[in-house]
Amino acid sequence: MSDLSNRAQAALAADGPLADKLEGYVPRLAQQHLAEAVADAIDQRATLIAEAGTGTGKTYAYLVPALLSGDRVIISTGTRALQDQLYHRDLPRVRAALGASMKTALLKGRSNYLCRYRMEQAKGERFISREVAAQFQRVVAWSGRSQRGDLSELPDIAEDSPLWPQVTSTADNCLGSECPFWSECFVVKARQEAQSADIVVVNHHLLLADLAIKQEGFGEILPGASAFVLDEAHQLPELAAQFFGEGIGARQLLELARDALKESANVPGALASVQQPMRTLEHAVRELRLAMDSMATRGNVARLRGNAGAAAALTALQTALEEFHTGLLPLAEASPGFTACVERANVVLLRLRRWSDVESGDDAVRWYELTQRGFTLQRTPLDVSGPLRNYREQSRAAWIFTSATMAVAGDFDHIATRLGLDAPNTLLQPSPFDWPNQALCYLPRGLPEPNLRGYGEALVKAVWPVLEASAGRAFLLFTSHRALREAAEALKDCPWPLFVQGTAPRNVLLEQFRHSGNGVLLGAASFWEGVDVAGEALSVVVIDRLPFAAPDDPVLEARLEAVRRAGGNPFRDEQLPQAVIALKQGAGRLIRTFEDRGVLVLCDPRLVGKSYGRLFLDSLPPLPRTRSLADVQRFFGHDAPPEPEPDWLATTLSSYPENRWE
Repeated sequence: MSDLSNRAQAALAADGPLADKLEGYVPRLAQQHLAEAVADAIDQRATLIAEAGTGTGKTYAYLVPALLSGDRVIISTGTRALQDQLYHRDLPRVRAALGASMKTALLKGRSNYLCRYRMEQAKGERFISREVAAQFQRVVAWSGRSQRGDLSELPDIAEDSPLWPQVTSTADNCLGSECPFWSECFVVKARQEAQSADIVVVNHHLLLADLAIKQEGFGEILPGASAFVLDEAHQLPELAAQFFGEGIGARQLLELARDALKESANVPGALASVQQPMRTLEHAVRELRLAMDSMATRGNVARLRGNAGAAAALTALQTALEEFHTGLLPLAEASPGFTACVERANVVLLRLRRWSDVESGDDAVRWYELTQRGFTLQRTPLDVSGPLRNYREQSRAAWIFTSATMAVAGDFDHIATRLGLDAPNTLLQPSPFDWPNQALCYLPRGLPEPNLRGYGEALVKAVWPVLEASAGRAFLLFTSHRALREAAEALKDCPWPLFVQGTAPRNVLLEQFRHSGNGVLLGAASFWEGVDVAGEALSVVVIDRLPFAAPDDPVLEARLEAVRRAGGNPFRDEQLPQAVIALKQGAGRLIRTFEDRGVLVLCDPRLVGKSYGRLFLDSLPPLPRTRSLADVQRFFGHDAPPEPEPDWLATTLSSYPENRWE
């Protein structure tokens, strides 16, 4: 072990500074093992993949060696919620306990900070509702006293409020050093702090944005570092595919047109040049959306081109964008705002041309997605391992990838391949929870195949007695919004408080669920991970079916075809490991502390009926498993009549002989 490993272990020991100074701190052997592996990786500038099961205490396990190393370390999280928790709660506690003098900084993407210039511009605009106008007044009042300009300081305004695009900037519309508020810019201040800090807390979006900018040859956002720690690293491949691709959206085009019109008010004579091309562009955007109205919500470029009306509307949009760009060119030097608009128009035009050029031969899939009123045209690379590998090698730093869910039945090959890692150090640290006594896994009998009519009704019927036994206190997690809506309708008259995704912001639903004490919450994708409800309020997690990605996803279709062309097995090599990791995330909502108890209900009969079901079960923590409802009732302290003993599967769960299977 290195000197850093020894110091990290000593800090986390029963007689160490964390135990001495942090109230409630409990030494954990699993945490010490992870800290040792992280410290060795930092010391050797090595690459580490570490899965640390829930309860390991992985945050402290990487914060301690990062702070003790004396090196500059960048810590990246998958979500802004974890980023804020890490910076405002965990990092100050550990730093104070260790007596470390390291300077720290929090850095987010520009869309998380108030843009003073756009706020001033918005003062002359009309808002879509009185509520948004009232929100704007709160933002204006807050802007005068905020030191950081971080929008998370305004939690009473929803994350999806239509106000935010009006008071934040993007890489497209930022005026840079030409902005009249440059000296007061919150983004600039945050970046300056990050440049001089020893520990910088970012999120994956920002880290990847920095990587993408370096790929294009521009300046870096983040300072150089000796080590990078990526928490929630299982999210990185999908996020990287977004960042190394490019997109064009209806809202992006309409904002460009409107920004040019607003700028013409500041330049005499500009309106005559801008107004008609702007109207033509707006019309072309709306016509394309209208022409795509009868098409599937998502599809590849071939599907769009196969629709004569949509193909013609796409050509008309490109022509309108070219005319808009040409119309703005004479005004490029008239003002900083017009300079930015010309650059934005040029970038979007180039992206549209690349998206339309299906003969380019690049390794990317071109696809579209429809929203209620708009659309996006996306170009996504099929393999991001190359640029990720190049970035890592050029940094000459230690790289630590950690998460509670990265291995598939103890194997890291799938995630390592997607991240471009060759022979990394690995650590699989199981959750230290007492699974045989804290939890139970129930697989209901008699459910039909998930793709058959009536599955949703059968699922609710199977889950109902579990909810009765637990007195509510449950998450029902679904793989589709359609299934969620069907279950919500079936449960609308249930005796427990019902919380349904989409009826309120996620944070509001979670808070209401916690306070209810016996609620039943129905959620889809965004509730499968990053949700932490400890205690008795959550005692059951139900998963409706195995979370295989939607087969009509155009990016997945292209990836599967690429695996097939390379001689692999698309199901085994791509779909199955991704579904296993997703299931582990959903199941991970159940037990969050050493005091929690609960039942995981896995409803998909393929877990028993298909050979690959074993891979899912072997990837979960060692929960006792049963097919007996009576076992669930007894788990919650209810008397249950004995059930007829079913036939046993001789090869099933030999390590848990008390578990009964059909």
